[in-house]
Amino acid sequence: MSKKITFIGCVLAFAVILGYIEFLLPISIGIPGVKLGLANTAFVFLLYKIGFKEAFAVNTARIILTCLLFGNILSAFYSICGGILSMLTMLLFKKLKFFGCTGISVIGGIFHNIGQLLAAKLILQTNAVFFYTPVLIISGVVTGFLIGIISVILIKKLRSVNI
Repeated sequence: MSKKITFIGCVLAFAVILGYIEFLLPISIGIPGVKLGLANTAFVFLLYKIGFKEAFAVNTARIILTCLLFGNILSAFYSICGGILSMLTMLLFKKLKFFGCTGISVIGGIFHNIGQLLAAKLILQTNAVFFYTPVLIISGVVTGFLIGIISVILIKKLRSVNI
């Protein structure tokens, strides 16, 4: 049990570090909310390596920690809305067993952005935010694919680690 807790703690630390790197190297294409989402690698990895409960706990803790360290209350709200919708959708599609790890990650990227759009609609009280939908869906596909590939590599490299 202590080995599992230690491993999960290390994955959480890894996720926070990735969040910090992304904070330091913001990639902007002129559209609010578009970023790589490198820290989501931790969720996808844990979802396949250990299970949803642990992945959900780590990702939620990561969102809270990175928002406290590098963000603000508004970024926390957007991250939590996107993160929860993304995690629940990935769990649903993983249970359906229709997609592999990379496909699940793509779905997560898309639904993370949809969650953030819904949060923006709630905060800004305008449907104009949905103008960004096509760009955010495309970015969700691209970043989800990259995160999925990285996650598959991590899962293969750490296959021998018993938890």
